[in-house]
Amino acid sequence: MGGRAAIGGSLSADRRRTDALRPVRSRRGRLMSTRRRVLFAAEAVSLAHVARPVVLASGLAAHHEVSVASAPAFDLCFRGTDLRRLGLESIPAKLFLDRLAAGAPLYTRTELERYVEADIALLQRERPDVVIGDFRLSLSVSARLVGIPYFALCNAHWSPWSAHSRFPLPDITLTRVLGPALAEPIFRLAQPLAFRLHAGPLNAVRRKHGLSGFPDVRHAYTDGDLTLYADTPGLVPVRPDCPPNHHFIGPIIWSPSMPLPDWWTSMPSGPLAYVTLGSTGRVDLLPEVFRALADVQVNAMTATAGRSDVASPGPHCFVADYLPGLEAAARADFVICNGGSATVYQALSTGTPVIGLCSNMDQFLTMSRVVDAGAGISLRAGNVSYEQLRTALRRMVGDEAADFRRAAEAVQQDFASFNTRSILNALVASA
Repeated sequence: MGGRAAIGGSLSADRRRTDALRPVRSRRGRLMSTRRRVLFAAEAVSLAHVARPVVLASGLAAHHEVSVASAPAFDLCFRGTDLRRLGLESIPAKLFLDRLAAGAPLYTRTELERYVEADIALLQRERPDVVIGDFRLSLSVSARLVGIPYFALCNAHWSPWSAHSRFPLPDITLTRVLGPALAEPIFRLAQPLAFRLHAGPLNAVRRKHGLSGFPDVRHAYTDGDLTLYADTPGLVPVRPDCPPNHHFIGPIIWSPSMPLPDWWTSMPSGPLAYVTLGSTGRVDLLPEVFRALADVQVNAMTATAGRSDVASPGPHCFVADYLPGLEAAARADFVICNGGSATVYQALSTGTPVIGLCSNMDQFLTMSRVVDAGAGISLRAGNVSYEQLRTALRRMVGDEAADFRRAAEAVQQDFASFNTRSILNALVASA
């Protein structure tokens, strides 16, 4: 699967609507454009899992009949769109984040069984030609039971065929109790078993419905009739034996639609950072980040995502609940974020390097590839010191600044080579 993934990989053999979904041909045998009913199912446990389906649905709306089902937790993502909205239960985001922080399985069997029931009711009512899920793991069961092709949207660093097989130590209970140095060897030994245990609740539901179980959680995260990687193989490579129904569609870039704040045109001159820890980052670190930025004489524009009432500590720092991220990243010399792919890819799409203050494994995995590319610095949010923050900031504005910028611009060019809308449109049309 080197380079751009081929379009039109095979769907699973057990789908039951093959004839109805074949592309229509004219009398001369030419392939005709077929308008599909496409349902996006967004698991509203983080902003990114809602924002990505909204971006993709908006891109398909001109050619297909699209709907987005989600819980209302991140309705900001729908601002400025006229997409058809449907309700769909998700567990509370706080519960999800608490389990993530503890290193516990993210869902119980009971929750997933309830999800499957809700999915089936939705799919039977809407009868889409294709359902595309972003971390809606229950679709691995429900879509197969209803017989509707299921496209799983995920990141390639979770692929069982990832070119990188080593997993970083996340900030979980084990790490906080023992410290990274002592926790690392224990995690290294326990990680394969932990990955199997995390797949346990979904495997139990699958077996209840006569479906085979997954070897570990990576297969659960990436299972679909088609698997859509929201990355590029240049940044997040997979092995050559990756199945042909796995496709890179490129990064999915979302930025909130909103007016610029009054202070946008009155910021002082000098180095500028865009700071946002998103819906899952350690917002309690913001005061320390502000102090380090002042120490290194870097101005900051900060978006709290409505999760903190931190005030501006001085004339070098400007704070808002939300900012138009693309404009902010493009204006900044570098971005400070939680290391998640949503903001990281937003920054890299503008050629701006990143400092990631990472907590969960997904964030560490994203930043591992960015560090490999030379486009950023990864720090452990759970025990980051003031000196580490200050050193990272100095690197971003010092002698290494040009190197970070060149590396970020190389990733920007890689991203620009993918037309996500066209790739997805072709995959949906061929389903």
